[in-house]
Amino acid sequence: MRVAVLGECMVEIRHMDAEIARFSFGGDVLNTAIYLTRLGFPTRFVTALGDDRYSDRMIAAWKAEGVLTDAVRVMPRRLPGMYVIETSPSGERRFLYWRTDSPARDVFTPAAAEETTRWLVDTDVLFLSGITLSLYGEAGLWRLFAALKQARRSGVRIVLDTNFRPRNWPDLTIARAAFSELADVVDIVLAGDEDLGLLFGTADAEATLRDWLDFDETEVVLKCGKGDCRIWAAGGTHRVAAERVDDVVDTTAAGDSFAAAYLAARLRGCAPDAAARDGHRLAAAVIRHPGAIIPKTAMPEFPTLAAS
Repeated sequence: MRVAVLGECMVEIRHMDAEIARFSFGGDVLNTAIYLTRLGFPTRFVTALGDDRYSDRMIAAWKAEGVLTDAVRVMPRRLPGMYVIETSPSGERRFLYWRTDSPARDVFTPAAAEETTRWLVDTDVLFLSGITLSLYGEAGLWRLFAALKQARRSGVRIVLDTNFRPRNWPDLTIARAAFSELADVVDIVLAGDEDLGLLFGTADAEATLRDWLDFDETEVVLKCGKGDCRIWAAGGTHRVAAERVDDVVDTTAAGDSFAAAYLAARLRGCAPDAAARDGHRLAAAVIRHPGAIIPKTAMPEFPTLAAS
């Protein structure tokens, strides 16, 4: 089973205290790719970086995790994006970004779109996010949509995590049009009720999803504010409670890790409710540790993995 993710990775600067910070790397689809790879699905990252030492260190780190890097375009004299993350005592995060000239934003320019499309077609499952959609500008978005439609015609299953960040979009009209365009090509949607409220301006998340997606054709996972989720798949409905976590350290990558474990279980043929329990199990472990990627020794056990 070939799996790919499309998006961006940036240099991460995380405050340890008011004066000391730690350098790392981060990005929502990268987090999902790493956890998918750890769960037995070596995942290709379709993106672009510069030719600087931070980009080189990123690629080396991804290779060390087993993430496939043959679809990483290297752009000379370019630098990756960067963000600063501050975490409150309750584990909530605040971000500041420097990313307008990130190379990952140029993978759907006229010069690069054909090669990028080839990578998207040459897979079995493609994962992307709302942050992915925000990268390319209006012209690049339409090239992305054309690539996704070509991939779908080739039999690629497309998975979307809504992961909507209003500050990444010039206005809501463009964002809504982009998400609406995906309704006919996505196979699985992992949506957050907060994302849907920010994007569509509605309070009823299920009604919003039904207006947007065809539930007969699309598997839908709705993650609610307290972490519980509802799933509509194959004509059935499931509700799966999140694991209780009293010692939250950092909520970074909670949704990304849930997506990885859910998708890994579904790709093994597990039922949606079992997949959601795996998603909650991994997310619960992730938020007990600082940063997006927990040590391999902290990875929880998965009954679905042991049984496969």
